[in-house]
Amino acid sequence: MIPEFPPQLLAALADAPLAALMLWVMYILRRELQARPEAPAAPPASRPGPSRDELVDFKLEVARTYVPLSLIRDLDSRLSLQLLRIEEKLDEVSRAATTASAIAGQNMPARKMGFAARAESEEGQ
Repeated sequence: MIPEFPPQLLAALADAPLAALMLWVMYILRRELQARPEAPAAPPASRPGPSRDELVDFKLEVARTYVPLSLIRDLDSRLSLQLLRIEEKLDEVSRAATTASAIAGQNMPARKMGFAARAESEEGQ
């Protein structure tokens, strides 16, 4: 007759070889890391490399030089269309909220939406 073991014990027994393997791998990795000679780390300020402004200038140069103007125009038109769709959806939501508040009998403050409202809020800050 087969004895019944609790499921937690069976799960622990099934995971034991994997846990032992992971411990062994960690031991090997630690031993190898300790055996390596460490190179002195250079401080971040002394590392040679382009600055952020240089990288931005380089990206603009690549965009101007290697990307066809037709692709840039296409991307601009697609982005503009997507922004217009988003603005239309926001207007719909605003109208629906105004209608719902009118039906409920509550006064909602008038809100401006879009880029003009954002520009006004940034000027006030």
